[in-house]
Amino acid sequence: MAKTRCGWVPVDKADYAAYHDQEWGVPVHDDGKLFEMLVLEGSQAGLSWYTILKRREGYRAAFCGFDVKKCAAMSDAALEKVLKEGDIIRNRLKVFSVRKNATAFLAIQKEFGSFDAYVWQFVKGAPKVNRPKTMKDVPAKTAESDALSKDLKKRGMSFVGSTIMYAYMQATGMVNDHSAECFLCPAVCSG
Repeated sequence: MAKTRCGWVPVDKADYAAYHDQEWGVPVHDDGKLFEMLVLEGSQAGLSWYTILKRREGYRAAFCGFDVKKCAAMSDAALEKVLKEGDIIRNRLKVFSVRKNATAFLAIQKEFGSFDAYVWQFVKGAPKVNRPKTMKDVPAKTAESDALSKDLKKRGMSFVGSTIMYAYMQATGMVNDHSAECFLCPAVCSG
């Protein structure tokens, strides 16, 4: 019997289903993974998630395996090479934002001990579990994503608008928006 997933998961894309089943909504506390998702979600701005998901390995290769220290140290020449040769979305502002955001990410790690400690404070340390009946009931942004976005911008990051940050919060499990019909919806969805 086929699994029922959130309505945004195309039935004909196994890689998309795997992302939904294994990653989306799963709490992430590893700074490396949190940085990876920050890069990918920022790259998604104005595009579909699947466009980025298909290029994930290209992003990994272009951005040093998402090693935040290496990304912060990338030269202009290295970023220009990524723009010309990388299997990524070739948007200059997005590509150069990776270095800028990596530098701010490192500063946040230094201040809070980890990016994990910093970012999870916006949901009081635990996933916010919503009860959407359908994906139409899921907001594009929330007060929490507004606050996170505002703070990250203040710290010098770009491509961290509230809508992008809400998608980031969903992707890293800070928010669980699996719809009621989805097999991954937490038990509280039905209660």
